[in-house]
Amino acid sequence: MTHSSEAPVASETLALLSTRRSSRVLDLVAPGPSAAELDTLLTIAARVPDHGKLAPWRFIVFEGEGRVRAGEKLAAVMAKIDPGASEKRIEDERTRFLRAPLVVAVVSRAAPHVKIPEYEQLLSAAACCQNILVAAAALGYGATWLTEWMTCDAAARAALGLADFERFAGLIYIGTATQKLEDRPRPVLADVVTRF
Repeated sequence: MTHSSEAPVASETLALLSTRRSSRVLDLVAPGPSAAELDTLLTIAARVPDHGKLAPWRFIVFEGEGRVRAGEKLAAVMAKIDPGASEKRIEDERTRFLRAPLVVAVVSRAAPHVKIPEYEQLLSAAACCQNILVAAAALGYGATWLTEWMTCDAAARAALGLADFERFAGLIYIGTATQKLEDRPRPVLADVVTRF
């Protein structure tokens, strides 16, 4: 039972969770989160189920000129792996992280462990991504979770500072949403719920 003084907070939380939706990345503009808000986002991101207290994830923050440097690295990787890439494709990579004022990469550090399955570690990283989305919405920002091509490319991952065993669980683009999206169709519970 909820204590009466907690009821408004609970109803606000449930309203947020029941209406949150991802923004289109091209609809995200400045301003993005302040330094204090970013600390809040990352603190909440790290507050996830984590069997064994391994913290099998880490975060890379792309903001300001860091987004430009990251884009230059991706453009160089693309030019190398696809020498026939069009100028537009190379420019798309160069400006990839400029589509939002802030991008937070959640990096999975899942690795073999004597007790904790790698799968559980990966799920913990995915929970970090979801926490960022919810916290960004609570702060009034739009956000979207993408994986992007570099998730599957070893050279791109290395160029952005990942170790061989690390993978992107997600790149979360965050900013001020210029458009409020209508809700999309959601599954009918009867279609996705069974009882044993």
